[in-house]
Amino acid sequence: MISFIGNRPAIQIGRYQVIDYDTAWLDLALKRAALAAEHEDFPFVTDIRSGIIQYLETKCPLKLLSLEDLFERMRKMLIKIGCERIAEKLQPLAPPVTVSLVRAALEAGNGFELAFFETLRTEISDLRNAGAEEIHFVGLRESSMVLRGAEKWNKQCEALLAEIEAFVSAWDKDHATRGLPLDLCLENES
Repeated sequence: MISFIGNRPAIQIGRYQVIDYDTAWLDLALKRAALAAEHEDFPFVTDIRSGIIQYLETKCPLKLLSLEDLFERMRKMLIKIGCERIAEKLQPLAPPVTVSLVRAALEAGNGFELAFFETLRTEISDLRNAGAEEIHFVGLRESSMVLRGAEKWNKQCEALLAEIEAFVSAWDKDHATRGLPLDLCLENES
């Protein structure tokens, strides 16, 4: 049996599920919508977030809730309390997502780095389009070993790891220069 934090359902973002999440991203989504609706002084963000959390923890019958469905429910809540303009401007924003690169490496296979990088590019784009703005990558060393077909860490694995880090860093910088909110983090493993 899976135990959920605060009895909240997992959130489905694209093909990923986030189980352990805080709620700061809900505040940010509501504040952005209020600003876009020209309600800079919107005082009910905390109250609305509290209502959403209460729904997630006590009333939601689902163990898996898609991000789109959650934001549709938030829109309906905003409309119900008379905040139609804010509801119109509300855009999905996902909690931070963790992505294991090992799966992409296994799918690509030994020696198929180009397929791996294309899969990585697709994953980032799909998550970004689904509302993710913070993505944490794990399994970098293991994915390098899988792609190099190595049983032990070696210089070829080290070189590929540097390429993966450079790829993610370049993607992150490119989006930052275009003003798109996206934070890509590489989790260091020993």
